[in-house]
Amino acid sequence: MNPSMLSRKTLHELPMTVHGGQAWKIGGIEDYSHNLNPFGPPDDIKDIISSSIEGIDHYPDDNSTELKEAISERFHVGMENIIIGAGSSDIIRMFPNTFIEDGETVIIPSPSFAEYTHQCRIVGARVFTQDLESKDDFHMDFDSLKSKIDDNVKAIYICNPNNPTGRIERREDILDLVEYCGDKGTFVFLDETLLELVPEHKDISCIEYVDRYPNLLVAGSLTKSFAIPGIRIGFGFSNPETIGELNKVRMTWNVGQIEQKVATELIRNRMGHVEKAAALMASEARWMYQQLMDIGLPIRMTDSYFFFDSMRPLGMDGHQFVERMLKNNIMVRDCASFGMRFTDYVRFCVKDRIRNERFVEAARNALR
Repeated sequence: MNPSMLSRKTLHELPMTVHGGQAWKIGGIEDYSHNLNPFGPPDDIKDIISSSIEGIDHYPDDNSTELKEAISERFHVGMENIIIGAGSSDIIRMFPNTFIEDGETVIIPSPSFAEYTHQCRIVGARVFTQDLESKDDFHMDFDSLKSKIDDNVKAIYICNPNNPTGRIERREDILDLVEYCGDKGTFVFLDETLLELVPEHKDISCIEYVDRYPNLLVAGSLTKSFAIPGIRIGFGFSNPETIGELNKVRMTWNVGQIEQKVATELIRNRMGHVEKAAALMASEARWMYQQLMDIGLPIRMTDSYFFFDSMRPLGMDGHQFVERMLKNNIMVRDCASFGMRFTDYVRFCVKDRIRNERFVEAARNALR
């Protein structure tokens, strides 16, 4: 290839990221590898989409004004504190492209959502990991993290609940870190995409604090809470200056007319659908934990609605357990893509009782 046609050096050895939620490609498989609302989308989602097509004969509102109004009312922040993205992955892409220079340092927990590292490496950032340890039940060691922060660290990433571990960090600990980072000139990128499906989310979320801390950016989306990964709606919250800079990088018309209208309707009139699912999943997580412990699956109780555990005590790695579950028409997530430390780990969510009973039976068969 002509050298002038080569991609940037930072891309030459950069692999594609790996994600769950692939059972739809197979058919006949119950997908426990994702973390979606187990009720699926609202029953009338087709009607909501159909009623949203008016206006597709012109460009969508680039400012997403109506959607921002709905989000502002829901999350109690000003419209000037909001940016809209094509899923939270769009916000994850915007952030390093806006604020991180080639060669600057970021700290990302490990394991965590792969797109943080991927997007940072695309812009040439130096990525350092903060290892989450089994001995700490995979919770963050905030004191250890603080000791790594100096004037050269441009940003720290936190996912709450963390993907894939399912662990939730307290608001007080996160805001204490945000304040510490502010004194160092370090951003905190806080991903709360999974938080709406936790019953106590209002006591954990940091969204309402974005005006108080100018170095805080919080990301969210409707993907998990409404089980609509095919409709790309995400949002970010920060101070108006940060939002203004992000808008310079945001692709024009990045969110279509249909998506904006669907999201507005869901946020204004369908949040009960999410709250019902959150209550169910909290109850089912406790039930599944006890049932799976009783049959000998080596798991720990989760803080949220998905489990992350090693199959090593069973003498198998994650891939082997995945294959055994697939024979019983259940897909769980092989966590080897999160790094060599996790080749024996799997992740799986909870759903409603009928499907969870089938999961427990499949797990019992997989252990034989």
